[in-house]
Amino acid sequence: MNARPYVLLSAATSVDGYLDDTSPERLLLSNPDDFDRVDEVRASCDAILIGATTIRKDNPRLLVNSEERRAKRLAEGRSEYPLKVTVTASGDLDASLKFWHHGGQKLVFTVASAIDKVKATLGDLADVVSVGPELDWDLVLDELGRRGVGRLMVEGGGTIHTQLMAQNLADEVHLAVAPLLVGQADAPKFLGTADYPGGSTARMRLLEARAISDVVLLRYAPKERI
Repeated sequence: MNARPYVLLSAATSVDGYLDDTSPERLLLSNPDDFDRVDEVRASCDAILIGATTIRKDNPRLLVNSEERRAKRLAEGRSEYPLKVTVTASGDLDASLKFWHHGGQKLVFTVASAIDKVKATLGDLADVVSVGPELDWDLVLDELGRRGVGRLMVEGGGTIHTQLMAQNLADEVHLAVAPLLVGQADAPKFLGTADYPGGSTARMRLLEARAISDVVLLRYAPKERI
């Protein structure tokens, strides 16, 4: 059996833990130096995963932007871009969005009841895989491992981060904390309510803390709770 990928959760939040505000325009939490750091991390990974809700809301291209980093990947015998992955239980996808038309290969995980809908919507834009009657993260990671993904970067949204943390499937967290306060109850948060492993007193091991201009990067090892 192939090994599951190393799972890295990446997010930028306000000081009060929000991923965005409630305005129509996306709130830019990172600064240029941190965006470049994220690009470097993307280039180091075999696949990047975001949820279908994030695709609908933000319409991202989700690329490695640096030509130098893409060239390095090619020189190493890797694809120019990491595999782009999304998950959807509803099957509500829009084939016109940027995610499907930029970068390299795309992969969709969905449930059995939605697989025909997703295939009809996307056609040959992506490979589509069913993980059964419900979204099963164990099966998702097993399939990614089978496809040779050794390092997976997960860029949200909050529901996905929460599920992976609650199921103890995240190996590392990169949290870029911006000097902003959102304070809006309906705005999306990095993590939601869940029964996290070890409960509220289990402390994750800190791997790194450093300033990137006015943003602070915190790296944690979630599985190494004490």
